[in-house]
This record gives sequence, C-alpha cells and structure tokens, in this order.
Amino acid sequence: MSFPHSEARLAARVSHLTKSYGSASNTVTALDDVSIGIRSGEFTAIMSPSGSGKSTLTHIMAGLDTATSGTAWLGDTEITGLADSDLTILRRRRVGFVFQSFKLVPTLDVRGNMLLPFELDGRRPTRDESAWIGRLIDSLGLGDRLKHRPHELSGGQQQRVAIARALSTRPDLVFADEPTGNLDSRTGREVLALLGAASVEYGQSIAMVTHDPIAASYADRILFLADGRVVDDRARSTAEEISRFMLSMETAA
Repeated sequence: MSFPHSEARLAARVSHLTKSYGSASNTVTALDDVSIGIRSGEFTAIMSPSGSGKSTLTHIMAGLDTATSGTAWLGDTEITGLADSDLTILRRRRVGFVFQSFKLVPTLDVRGNMLLPFELDGRRPTRDESAWIGRLIDSLGLGDRLKHRPHELSGGQQQRVAIARALSTRPDLVFADEPTGNLDSRTGREVLALLGAASVEYGQSIAMVTHDPIAASYADRILFLADGRVVDDRARSTAEEISRFMLSMETAA
C-alpha cells in the first residue's frame, strides 16, 4: 500500500519499511514492505491481531526502533539512520507520547509533569507556550489539580495529565499506545473524546495503537495490519464494523 502525493500533508510516513528479528535461520518479519502515511491533523487508529506489527510500526515512526530496510520520515525529516543523540532531541521536541501506564514522574506534581519536556530540553516555555499550556490546563479540567502528585489522582486524571504533557510542546505527532488500557469504560471514553477533541480543535496529529474496536471507532481513520502488512485503510467506522473486520482477519489467519 502506498500514499499518493496528492494526499494532505503527512505528519509521518514510512516507505517500503521492513523489520526483521532473529538470525538468518530463524527470522521473524514484524513488518513486510510497509508504505503508509499519517495525515496531519487526523486521529488515526492502528489495529492488528497480537504480534502483527502495530507497535513495531509506531516505534519506528517515533524513532524508538530502527528499520531493517526502508525509510521513515517525521514531517520533512528523514529519521532513518539518525544518530541516537539526534533522535533523542527529535523525540523531545517533535513527538508526544501517551502510554497505557501513564508514565508520570511520581515525585513531580501535575504542573511539573506537564513541564517535563521543557525541563529535559533545558529551557522554559516561551510566553506563547505558557499561554498554550494554560489553555490545555483549562480544557482538560486540571486547574484544581496542579499541586497534586500522581498518587493523589484517579487513573482518568493521570491520563489527562499525560495527554497535557504530550500536547504541551505542540508536537508534530502524538503516539498513544493503548491509552485506555488501564481505565474503566466510562473514563476510557472520556480520554478518547479528549484525544478526538485535540485533533479537531487543535489540529493535532494522533496515531493510536489499540486492539479495542470501541477505542478505534473514535478515530478518523483506521489502519489494519496483519502479518506485518497493511491490509485495510478505512475512514471512521463503528465499533461493530471494526469488530466484524477484525474477526474476519483472525478467521482468515
């Protein structure tokens, strides 16, 4: 599958991407000649049966893993072959992450966790960035929690802080890895609605890895992987439609 040049601007893309593990006599191919783009300003879900390459794909796109062959780009920057030090700076400044386990720093309060990307970059937010962070605090309902530490927050509140941290630098792309996996259904829906709002209201590009058809139904676009290949690329679909397609994939496997 390829991406036409006439598509909207791409926040990230990979071309003829292959990732293999193991020795020549015992090779496992996690990704097999994948070419795909994540469109800017869209909320994209990436789904597959377990072990079909979705996490590997996003890790390479985020500069957390390297490809065996092929190329990966973040915006107009080719990240294939970048030195570790350059990748570290790129991730810090241009990529946001939201994890299933939140990964907040327990010794920092909410504000400290939100400002962590700037601390790691050795700088303070500019006036415009501070105004943006204030807007995030208001829209995510964190104004009365800024002095609280993670253990004083509910799971949903912790994930809101993680989303605020991911958005604080206005990154090119936010990767969300099973962001509702540790949340109850109601709180999970709230978090998914927040991610959707970030795309619609702020133009944020989001790539979410999930196995949950309900979570994927919040996305503008859904990519399905099987055996290391993209097997379908569809617009927003209902949870029932996604479930039926996933079941057909597993039956065909």
